[in-house]
Amino acid sequence: MKYQEILNQGSKILKLNNIKSYNLDSEILLSKIIKKDRSQLLLNLDNKIDEIQKKAFFKYINRRKKNEPIAYITGFKEFWKNSFRVNKDVLIPRPETETLVEQVLNEIDIMSKKTILDVGTGSGCIILSVLNERRKCTGVGIDISKNAIKLAKYNAKIQHIKNRVKFFNSDIDNFYTGKYDFILSNPPYIKLNEISDLDKDVRNHEPKLALNGGIDGYSKIKLVIKKSSELIKKRGKLFLEVGFNQTIKTLEILKNNGFQNSMVVKDLAKKNRCIISTKN
Repeated sequence: MKYQEILNQGSKILKLNNIKSYNLDSEILLSKIIKKDRSQLLLNLDNKIDEIQKKAFFKYINRRKKNEPIAYITGFKEFWKNSFRVNKDVLIPRPETETLVEQVLNEIDIMSKKTILDVGTGSGCIILSVLNERRKCTGVGIDISKNAIKLAKYNAKIQHIKNRVKFFNSDIDNFYTGKYDFILSNPPYIKLNEISDLDKDVRNHEPKLALNGGIDGYSKIKLVIKKSSELIKKRGKLFLEVGFNQTIKTLEILKNNGFQNSMVVKDLAKKNRCIISTKN
């Protein structure tokens, strides 16, 4: 069977199961099977696939038709300038979170030596993306999930920066180590009763622990801000990703915890995405 034929079969199955990106997903999954990038696949559609590859491809297609995210099936997700290992224990890095990385980098001179804490590090994509570009900085990532910490350590290892970052299995409420120039966080901020409204890919497969922001969506945001006010150096900066409709209340919480000069930054979709605040 040729690549084109099996792609058509895979796309048809996904389309029948209401997967919107059925052609693209089929191409990505076949690329993974044949160990070639997608452009190479599309230039060689007359090549033939063997039986072992064929079985593996349809196994992937059957996972995808149940709305399992592509990133969990392939095991990797591109974020900022690198590829990160991901699995069901961590949220899949999203393009809008790159806004947070961009704002952090804007605040750090390339020769600066800053200490950075990443709260709820997940795959480590935020802190590692920053450290990859600011070689004199050091970082710490914490997460309540042991499996997330294992994954973050693995990503630091394959990106050759494990000597400048440490990861700890800890909730922010029980973390007392160090004082930091910058604290970064993309905390859970989805209201508990709105998780069921998320896309099937998200609500059925991504970790609820990393999505659930409590009844009003602010329980983790409040916790991160309160604890950050103790862990951050004077004049240090806190970078938060929040929901587009959460900025007004978050600014109030920041002010009540000794943060000032707050700035709201929009993502590429022109939605409020990130808040930067300075500690008094």
